[in-house]
Amino acid sequence: MAARQATISRNTAETQIEVSINLDCGPGSASLQTIDISTGIGFLDHMYHALAKHSGMSLTMKCKGDLHIDDHHTAEDSAIALGTAFKQALGEVRGIRRYGTGFAPLDEALSRAVIDICSRPYCVTELGLKREKIGDIATEMFPHIFYSFSIASGVTLHIDVLRGQNDHHRIESAFKALALAIRQAIERTGGNDVPSTKGVL
Repeated sequence: MAARQATISRNTAETQIEVSINLDCGPGSASLQTIDISTGIGFLDHMYHALAKHSGMSLTMKCKGDLHIDDHHTAEDSAIALGTAFKQALGEVRGIRRYGTGFAPLDEALSRAVIDICSRPYCVTELGLKREKIGDIATEMFPHIFYSFSIASGVTLHIDVLRGQNDHHRIESAFKALALAIRQAIERTGGNDVPSTKGVL
């Protein structure tokens, strides 16, 4: 089977980003999973690491952004770059499950993510966050990160934190739920059909 991997660069006046992704590095695969992430924002690195680990993808991300201004451009542009690489690595939406659902608990927090790899980007998030910041990133950036990823990757994405008191736990469980949904959606079916009644996605 063709390797589902991509390397992209995204350079603007605000951020310089390199992303490499391999979608087929889960347990039992022939490829060793490698995760190496540096965005300059520790908690964001932690979330991307969780996303890669539990989705079974290798991910290298190097981002140098204008953090002397704030966290916005780094958070947004890293998500755009990741979504772009994901879409490129996946290629034509053919021979995969297309839909994925993931539930992930983290102590008292529980999140649900549902994804449709359909070339119809849309994003709905209900995270219920209360803190202004976690580490060096504003919590308001997390809905925007999910939105930016969905638009760049061309997926429909719904993420709901169903319960939880600790915002660190709420966000991390959301990323892990998304990882599990992605892992399910990109699973190869063994066929070569387009998973749509339209015959094209």
